[in-house]
Amino acid sequence: MNKEIKILYQDTNIVVINKPAGLLVIPDQHTNVKETVVGILERQLNQKLWVVQKTDKDVTGVLVIAKSLQVYRDIRIQFENLQICRKYIALVSGVLDKDEGTINKPILVSDGTVSINIRGKESITNFKVLERFKSYTLIQVWPVTRRKHQVRIHLWSLGHPLAIDNEYGISEPILLSSFKRNYKMKNGETEKPLIKRLTLHIASLTLILSETGKEQSFAASLPKDFEITLKQLRKYGK
Repeated sequence: MNKEIKILYQDTNIVVINKPAGLLVIPDQHTNVKETVVGILERQLNQKLWVVQKTDKDVTGVLVIAKSLQVYRDIRIQFENLQICRKYIALVSGVLDKDEGTINKPILVSDGTVSINIRGKESITNFKVLERFKSYTLIQVWPVTRRKHQVRIHLWSLGHPLAIDNEYGISEPILLSSFKRNYKMKNGETEKPLIKRLTLHIASLTLILSETGKEQSFAASLPKDFEITLKQLRKYGK
Protein backbone atom coordinates (compact mmCIF):
# COMPACT_ATOMS: atom_id res chain seq x y z
CA MET A 1 0.00 0.00 0.00
CA ASN A 2 1.27 3.43 -0.95
CA LYS A 3 -1.24 5.44 1.08
CA GLU A 4 -0.04 8.40 3.09
CA ILE A 5 -1.98 10.17 5.81
CA LYS A 6 -1.98 13.96 6.07
CA ILE A 7 -0.05 15.12 9.12
CA LEU A 8 -1.28 18.37 10.68
CA TYR A 9 1.41 18.58 13.38
CA GLN A 10 4.11 16.53 15.02
CA ASP A 11 6.81 16.89 17.65
CA THR A 12 8.89 14.42 19.65
CA ASN A 13 5.80 13.30 21.60
CA ILE A 14 2.78 13.23 19.32
CA VAL A 15 1.57 13.23 15.75
CA VAL A 16 -1.74 14.90 14.85
CA ILE A 17 -3.40 13.83 11.62
CA ASN A 18 -6.42 14.54 9.45
CA LYS A 19 -7.96 11.07 9.38
CA PRO A 20 -9.48 10.07 6.03
CA ALA A 21 -12.74 8.14 5.69
CA GLY A 22 -12.73 4.39 5.16
CA LEU A 23 -9.83 3.51 7.47
CA LEU A 24 -9.99 1.79 10.84
CA VAL A 25 -7.74 3.40 13.43
CA ILE A 26 -6.57 0.02 14.76
CA PRO A 27 -7.08 -3.45 13.25
CA ASP A 28 -10.06 -5.67 13.96
CA GLN A 29 -10.34 -9.42 13.31
CA HIS A 30 -11.01 -8.80 9.61
CA THR A 31 -8.41 -6.10 8.94
CA ASN A 32 -4.64 -6.28 8.66
CA VAL A 33 -2.77 -3.69 10.70
CA LYS A 34 -1.08 -2.50 7.48
CA GLU A 35 -4.48 -1.29 6.26
CA THR A 36 -5.23 0.84 9.34
CA VAL A 37 -4.36 4.38 10.36
CA VAL A 38 -1.75 3.23 12.89
CA GLY A 39 -0.17 0.78 10.44
CA ILE A 40 0.12 3.32 7.63
CA LEU A 41 1.49 5.99 9.99
CA GLU A 42 4.06 3.65 11.54
CA ARG A 43 5.42 2.96 8.06
CA GLN A 44 5.20 6.62 7.11
CA LEU A 45 7.14 7.76 10.20
CA ASN A 46 9.18 4.59 10.63
CA GLN A 47 8.45 4.30 14.34
CA LYS A 48 6.17 2.64 16.89
CA LEU A 49 3.00 4.57 17.77
CA TRP A 50 0.34 4.35 20.50
CA VAL A 51 -3.31 5.07 19.67
CA VAL A 52 -4.92 7.35 22.23
CA GLN A 53 -8.08 8.31 20.43
CA LYS A 54 -10.27 5.85 18.54
CA THR A 55 -13.10 6.73 16.21
CA ASP A 56 -15.36 5.02 13.71
CA LYS A 57 -14.02 3.90 10.34
CA ASP A 58 -15.91 6.50 8.32
CA VAL A 59 -15.49 9.46 10.67
CA THR A 60 -12.92 11.97 9.41
CA GLY A 61 -10.87 14.72 11.01
CA VAL A 62 -8.41 15.49 13.78
CA LEU A 63 -6.80 12.51 15.50
CA VAL A 64 -3.90 12.58 17.98
CA ILE A 65 -1.49 9.64 18.33
CA ALA A 66 1.32 9.25 20.88
CA LYS A 67 4.95 8.48 20.04
CA SER A 68 5.72 6.88 23.41
CA LEU A 69 3.94 4.89 26.10
CA GLN A 70 4.43 7.68 28.65
CA VAL A 71 2.87 10.32 26.38
CA TYR A 72 0.04 7.89 25.62
CA ARG A 73 -0.65 7.65 29.36
CA ASP A 74 -0.45 11.43 29.78
CA ILE A 75 -2.99 12.06 27.02
CA ARG A 76 -5.28 9.30 28.28
CA ILE A 77 -5.36 11.10 31.64
CA GLN A 78 -6.33 14.33 29.83
CA PHE A 79 -9.19 12.49 28.12
CA GLU A 80 -10.32 10.88 31.39
CA ASN A 81 -10.22 14.25 33.17
CA LEU A 82 -12.25 15.80 30.34
CA GLN A 83 -9.45 18.27 29.57
CA ILE A 84 -9.48 17.53 25.85
CA CYS A 85 -12.09 19.32 23.78
CA ARG A 86 -13.22 17.81 20.48
CA LYS A 87 -15.59 19.75 18.24
CA TYR A 88 -17.42 17.92 15.47
CA ILE A 89 -19.26 19.04 12.36
CA ALA A 90 -22.31 16.87 11.70
CA LEU A 91 -24.98 16.81 9.02
CA VAL A 92 -28.16 15.43 10.59
CA SER A 93 -31.55 14.36 9.28
CA GLY A 94 -34.44 16.76 9.60
CA VAL A 95 -34.58 20.38 10.70
CA LEU A 96 -33.65 21.21 14.30
CA ASP A 97 -35.92 23.84 15.83
CA LYS A 98 -33.59 24.86 18.65
CA ASP A 99 -30.53 26.90 17.75
CA GLU A 100 -28.48 25.21 20.45
CA GLY A 101 -28.88 22.78 23.29
CA THR A 102 -27.51 20.05 25.53
CA ILE A 103 -28.29 16.34 25.41
CA ASN A 104 -27.89 14.76 28.84
CA LYS A 105 -28.79 11.07 28.59
CA PRO A 106 -26.93 8.12 30.17
CA ILE A 107 -25.24 5.69 27.79
CA LEU A 108 -24.84 2.00 28.54
CA VAL A 109 -22.27 -0.11 26.69
CA SER A 110 -22.88 -3.83 27.21
CA ASP A 111 -21.50 -6.70 25.12
CA GLY A 112 -20.66 -4.27 22.34
CA THR A 113 -24.18 -2.83 22.25
CA VAL A 114 -24.66 0.89 22.91
CA SER A 115 -27.96 2.18 24.26
CA ILE A 116 -29.58 5.06 26.10
CA ASN A 117 -30.25 3.49 29.49
CA ILE A 118 -30.81 4.76 33.01
CA ARG A 119 -28.21 2.20 34.18
CA GLY A 120 -25.59 3.76 31.91
CA LYS A 121 -22.92 6.35 32.62
CA GLU A 122 -23.63 10.08 32.61
CA SER A 123 -23.20 11.37 29.06
CA ILE A 124 -23.43 15.01 27.97
CA THR A 125 -23.29 16.44 24.45
CA ASN A 126 -23.66 20.09 23.42
CA PHE A 127 -24.77 21.21 19.97
CA LYS A 128 -25.24 24.41 17.99
CA VAL A 129 -27.00 24.86 14.66
CA LEU A 130 -24.79 26.24 11.91
CA GLU A 131 -27.09 26.00 8.88
CA ARG A 132 -30.55 24.67 8.04
CA PHE A 133 -31.73 23.04 4.83
CA LYS A 134 -35.13 21.61 3.81
CA SER A 135 -34.37 18.10 4.98
CA TYR A 136 -31.09 18.42 6.89
CA THR A 137 -29.34 20.54 9.51
CA LEU A 138 -25.62 21.27 9.75
CA ILE A 139 -24.52 21.47 13.38
CA GLN A 140 -21.45 21.82 15.55
CA VAL A 141 -21.28 19.21 18.31
CA TRP A 142 -18.94 18.98 21.29
CA PRO A 143 -19.24 16.08 23.73
CA VAL A 144 -18.41 16.88 27.34
CA THR A 145 -18.07 13.23 28.33
CA ARG A 146 -16.43 10.45 26.32
CA ARG A 147 -18.54 7.37 25.58
CA LYS A 148 -18.63 4.93 22.69
CA HIS A 149 -20.84 6.27 19.84
CA GLN A 150 -21.84 9.16 22.10
CA VAL A 151 -22.41 11.78 19.42
CA ARG A 152 -24.19 9.34 17.11
CA ILE A 153 -26.61 7.88 19.65
CA HIS A 154 -27.31 11.20 21.34
CA LEU A 155 -28.29 12.78 18.01
CA TRP A 156 -30.45 9.73 17.28
CA SER A 157 -32.14 10.11 20.67
CA LEU A 158 -32.91 13.74 19.79
CA GLY A 159 -34.83 12.53 16.73
CA HIS A 160 -32.16 13.86 14.38
CA PRO A 161 -29.64 11.11 13.63
CA LEU A 162 -26.72 11.66 11.29
CA ALA A 163 -27.93 12.04 7.71
CA ILE A 164 -26.20 8.73 7.01
CA ASP A 165 -25.72 6.25 9.84
CA ASN A 166 -26.37 2.54 9.30
CA GLU A 167 -26.64 1.87 13.05
CA TYR A 168 -28.65 4.81 14.36
CA GLY A 169 -30.38 6.22 11.32
CA ILE A 170 -30.63 5.89 7.55
CA SER A 171 -28.00 3.95 5.63
CA GLU A 172 -28.88 5.24 2.15
CA PRO A 173 -26.43 7.68 0.55
CA ILE A 174 -27.36 11.29 -0.19
CA LEU A 175 -28.24 11.79 -3.85
CA LEU A 176 -28.55 15.10 -5.65
CA SER A 177 -31.78 13.84 -7.25
CA SER A 178 -33.39 13.61 -3.80
CA PHE A 179 -33.52 17.40 -3.37
CA LYS A 180 -32.78 19.03 -6.75
CA ARG A 181 -35.95 19.81 -8.68
CA ASN A 182 -36.20 18.54 -12.25
CA TYR A 183 -33.02 16.52 -11.82
CA LYS A 184 -32.21 14.75 -15.08
CA MET A 185 -29.63 12.12 -15.84
CA LYS A 186 -28.37 11.01 -19.23
CA ASN A 187 -29.60 7.68 -20.53
CA GLY A 188 -27.50 4.76 -19.38
CA GLU A 189 -25.85 6.72 -16.56
CA THR A 190 -26.00 5.73 -12.90
CA GLU A 191 -26.23 8.54 -10.38
CA LYS A 192 -23.22 8.78 -8.08
CA PRO A 193 -23.91 9.64 -4.43
CA LEU A 194 -22.77 12.99 -3.10
CA ILE A 195 -21.75 11.21 0.10
CA LYS A 196 -22.31 7.62 1.25
CA ARG A 197 -20.77 7.38 4.73
CA LEU A 198 -21.20 8.74 8.24
CA THR A 199 -21.75 12.49 8.00
CA LEU A 200 -19.50 13.27 10.95
CA HIS A 201 -16.17 15.11 11.02
CA ILE A 202 -13.85 16.00 13.93
CA ALA A 203 -13.23 19.62 13.03
CA SER A 204 -10.94 20.52 15.92
CA LEU A 205 -9.19 19.15 18.98
CA THR A 206 -7.61 21.01 21.87
CA LEU A 207 -5.17 19.41 24.32
CA ILE A 208 -2.17 20.23 26.52
CA LEU A 209 1.12 19.50 24.79
CA SER A 210 3.55 17.40 26.83
CA GLU A 211 6.48 19.25 25.26
CA THR A 212 5.42 22.76 26.33
CA GLY A 213 2.74 22.21 28.99
CA LYS A 214 0.59 24.68 27.05
CA GLU A 215 -2.85 24.22 25.52
CA GLN A 216 -2.95 23.99 21.74
CA SER A 217 -5.72 23.52 19.20
CA PHE A 218 -5.62 21.70 15.87
CA ALA A 219 -8.16 21.94 13.05
CA ALA A 220 -8.96 19.87 9.97
CA SER A 221 -10.97 21.07 6.98
CA LEU A 222 -13.96 19.10 5.77
CA PRO A 223 -13.22 16.31 3.28
CA LYS A 224 -14.20 16.69 -0.35
CA ASP A 225 -17.38 14.58 -0.28
CA PHE A 226 -18.73 16.50 2.72
CA GLU A 227 -17.90 19.86 1.10
CA ILE A 228 -19.54 18.88 -2.19
CA THR A 229 -22.68 17.75 -0.35
CA LEU A 230 -22.95 21.08 1.47
CA LYS A 231 -22.31 23.01 -1.73
CA GLN A 232 -25.20 21.24 -3.48
CA LEU A 233 -27.50 21.61 -0.46
CA ARG A 234 -26.80 25.34 -0.35
CA LYS A 235 -27.63 25.58 -4.05
CA TYR A 236 -30.64 23.29 -4.31
CA GLY A 237 -31.65 22.14 -0.82
CA LYS A 238 -32.67 25.35 0.92
